This record gives sequence, C-alpha cells and structure tokens, in this order.
Amino acid sequence: MNETWRLNTLAHLGLWLALAGVATLIRILPLSGPEPGWPAPDVFLALTFAWVLRRPAHLPALAIALTYLAQDLMLMRPPGLWALIVLVGSEFLRRRASVVREMNLLLEWAMVGAVLIAMTLAYRIGLAIVMVGRDPLDLSLMRLAVTILIYPLVVWVLQSVLRVRKPATGELDELGRKL
Repeated sequence: MNETWRLNTLAHLGLWLALAGVATLIRILPLSGPEPGWPAPDVFLALTFAWVLRRPAHLPALAIALTYLAQDLMLMRPPGLWALIVLVGSEFLRRRASVVREMNLLLEWAMVGAVLIAMTLAYRIGLAIVMVGRDPLDLSLMRLAVTILIYPLVVWVLQSVLRVRKPATGELDELGRKL
C-alpha cells in the first residue's frame, strides 16, 4: 500500500515537472503569438497554485523552488527572486489547503488572486531594491489580471483532464492518514 502511495505521488510530481518543462519551453521559443496587446498569462503558476490547493503532498516545496529557480535562470530573471516569492506564495496556500477544501471556487479564486497580487507587488519591490530593470507597470498589471482571470479554467482542466481533485471531507490517503 505504501508503494502505491509513493508511485501515485511520484507520477503526479513527474507530470507537474513535465508540464513545467513544456511551459518553460513555450516561453523560451520564439513563437508568433496572438496580436500584440494583452500579454500571455502565467498558466503554469496558476496550475501550481491549483495543484497545491488540491493535493499539497504531490508538490514538495523543494520541487517548486528548484523548478522556478531553473525557470529564473532560463528566462534571464534575477536568480532566485521569483522562485522565493513563488515558494512563499505556494506555502501560504498550502497551509490553507484544509480551509480551501470547504470553500467554493469563487472564494478560492479570490484568495489566489490576492496572493498573486501580493506576489507581483513583492517582485516589483524586490526588483526596485536591487535596481534591476522592470517590465512597464501596465504590462505587469495586465499579465496579473489575465493570470487571475484564467484561474477557474486552469482548475477545470486540472480536475477534468488531469484528474487532480480536492480530497473529500474525511478522505484518507493510501497510508490511512487523513487528507
């Protein structure tokens, strides 16, 4: 029974890491996107938060930190700043996963939106402190808004396609621990 739990957790972690690779590759490749105007949302960040809120044991903090650190290096962002901010945001949400289980999607969406706003503000302040060039404020705010707006769609895909759902009240994992 313990092996089943480990295989399930490792399979979900492997899927998340594969999606991280695809998301990073899409951002690196010079693909022609839609008409200029609205920036692309950070779908992988929304996916990470939705996953952490549904099955926190499947995404260890170390995996999140190392994945986003690798993205920082590949996307030429200040190494570790965004990774640290994402780690803090995901751990904040992880600690509230049991509360979110009782919430409807609208309240969860509002909470994730507030965390994303705080993260964007912290990132811009961090960049200002170390005097690194920043994206224009309107571009950052539009990217933030689009990321918040697609969160319900990401949750739907996570539940419908990837079959990662919130645990039911009183549900036990394969080891007999309460989720």
